[in-house]
Amino acid sequence: MPEQSKKRIPRPRDVNQRAFQIVQEATGQAPKFTPGEATEEDLRKNPHAVALGRLGGMKGGPARAAKLSPRKRSQIAAKAAKARWGKRAPK
Repeated sequence: MPEQSKKRIPRPRDVNQRAFQIVQEATGQAPKFTPGEATEEDLRKNPHAVALGRLGGMKGGPARAAKLSPRKRSQIAAKAAKARWGKRAPK
């Protein structure tokens, strides 16, 4: 599974605000914007929220698999395979 993209602060969408931001970066009044680069402050996460999310994720898949009948699991797998391999080639 690919790694999640890092959080970053995007430039403003408004043209005037974006121009203002670019001028500030050019004059050194604001740090330069580099896409994909995240600061340490952006990457901080609440450890309690991370732990809660991990708890739910760790038990969710196995609990669902135990609850499903073999026939239903087979149907889900067949649908996934059809979605994965049933795509038409581009013309």
